[in-house]
Amino acid sequence: MSNINRHLSRPTAHRLALFRSLVTSLIKHESIRTTVAKAKEVRPFVDHMITLAKQGTLHARRQADSFIYEDLMVQKLFYELAERYRTRPGGYTRIERDGWRNGDGAPMAVLQLVDAYKGPGLVLPKHRSIPERIRELQLQKNKELEEQAAAAATAPSAEANQS
Repeated sequence: MSNINRHLSRPTAHRLALFRSLVTSLIKHESIRTTVAKAKEVRPFVDHMITLAKQGTLHARRQADSFIYEDLMVQKLFYELAERYRTRPGGYTRIERDGWRNGDGAPMAVLQLVDAYKGPGLVLPKHRSIPERIRELQLQKNKELEEQAAAAATAPSAEANQS
């Protein structure tokens, strides 16, 4: 019986640092080129990070923040990718074979997020920071919730008036 995980000829700490780096890069670029073995090993980590983002709790955010290297990528994960994959039950990544590496002939693959958004994403004007944009998104959500609550509150009173 073989080992479940590939060691990739690296000590544990180096291997985990590699996985963290690949996950951060995939969230940042939404598509990366790496070896097939690395892509297959990184896939569960990416799926787990997106699942944490879909939970949206403080504990989930702290878990993701302890794994992903860049704070902006944690914000992208929780505000952009979580919304994109809200209704998807899993399978957030795709591995496409991409030939062989020139130097050593290692099989290469492109690891991508499925349904990757081709638009600008969280590209913001230079004068606004990410926290300001996040505050705007939160205010917008709160406003929508207030409107829904107001609509729900007025609907029963309108029916009572007609009776």
